[in-house]
Amino acid sequence: MKHEDAKWEEEIRKGPFAASPFTEEHKYQVMQRVERIQSAISEEKKISRSALSWSRLGLSRRSADRVTDNTNYETTNRAIKSTINATQDVSSHKRLSKIRRGILAASMGVLVIAGGMFLWNWDDGQLAKPLIEQIHPASALLFSDHLNVDILTDKMKKNIAVTLRDDLGKQLRITKVQEFPVSGRIYVEAGREKDADYAQIWLDAKTGNLREVQMRAELQPNKLEHRYLRQVPSLLESIGSVPTLKPEQVNRWVNMKQGEVVPTVNTVLRLGDDVSYGEITWEQDQAISITGELRADQIPQTALANAKKAIGAFSGKPNLNLEQASRTKDDESGEDSTFFSFNDNYFVKITETSNGRRFMVADANDYGQPAINSPEEMEAYQERLLNVDENLLRKEIEPFVSVIFNVDLEDYKLHRNAEELGIVTFKRDADQDIFQVRYKDDGRVTMVTREERTSK
Repeated sequence: MKHEDAKWEEEIRKGPFAASPFTEEHKYQVMQRVERIQSAISEEKKISRSALSWSRLGLSRRSADRVTDNTNYETTNRAIKSTINATQDVSSHKRLSKIRRGILAASMGVLVIAGGMFLWNWDDGQLAKPLIEQIHPASALLFSDHLNVDILTDKMKKNIAVTLRDDLGKQLRITKVQEFPVSGRIYVEAGREKDADYAQIWLDAKTGNLREVQMRAELQPNKLEHRYLRQVPSLLESIGSVPTLKPEQVNRWVNMKQGEVVPTVNTVLRLGDDVSYGEITWEQDQAISITGELRADQIPQTALANAKKAIGAFSGKPNLNLEQASRTKDDESGEDSTFFSFNDNYFVKITETSNGRRFMVADANDYGQPAINSPEEMEAYQERLLNVDENLLRKEIEPFVSVIFNVDLEDYKLHRNAEELGIVTFKRDADQDIFQVRYKDDGRVTMVTREERTSK
């Protein structure tokens, strides 16, 4: 039969803290507490059969070596004795059961104090939030000096703390508290407007409930909740990207408008390694957009061939090399896009939409606008953009659309929009097939987009 110490060590190594440092001092201190609890019970022989069960107080610990003071022991001892006294008038079987439950409760009392008030989150498989925030989250709030915090009720404080913790992912220092009697609101500001972490919260002065919320934060990648991180490999894999990309940056935005009851939380995770990148956006806990650089074996060859042909016709350079291919799947907009980047700053973007298809080819070189030093010069520049000759534009793009799309631009009419200088649209009467052209004031075309819409 194994020695009790050996059995205890074997059991604790199975628990969720098996990866924690396991030292002789750690073991000695926990075993010492176990022995003290045992000595406090008059029916020691009966209880000894369950020694292994209740000695598992060490299994739920984050660091048992924090238990070093006699105060914790005295608190535990009193709790055990109180439990025993409360069971004196019942049968011995029931008494034993209650004593055991009392031991478990008392042991948990030691655990809460000794373990820094932490619990294990079995669903996520990681250490949960501090227990003190679970029981009394308002105590986690941080206030700047000289604030009139008396106007905040306990319910308001709790709602603020829980909203910051659960939605924003961190507690921010409260920097402003203000009452608006006319609207019946309490305004709370946390952080500074110029900082990455900032929150504005409006509460109902009577009920203490949230009325509006606007918050943002930048989180350390290792602080992102596990429910997001565990999705990353499969989400990247689903679009053909590299599933092993590492988190690099996390940004979070939280909004709740007047009349809404639950804040909307958007979390953006940027990922990368030495050669590839990715980005995932969640709304609440649901991924709504996934972007990632495509693995070589996942690049769609037909789309790549069309992109190369388009770039050659558009740029007059038939041998441009592919530098990078990526894909973005956006469930919110219903779009699935493949992006091809070529040398000399040319790119093609092919997008399948919920109501059709869009093909874009562009010259990404920075041509900029001419130096403008006065309102008169700006007005003259805008006038030139608005009056670029239609025949010049047709001459620029007709060969391109003929080669790539096999269409005759003569079937399309030009439409100008004074609100979109430097952009014109070619439409057919049916308005289901559209070319949009971006150009400079000298008539040079820098982007052509064809959108084919399906009839509904």
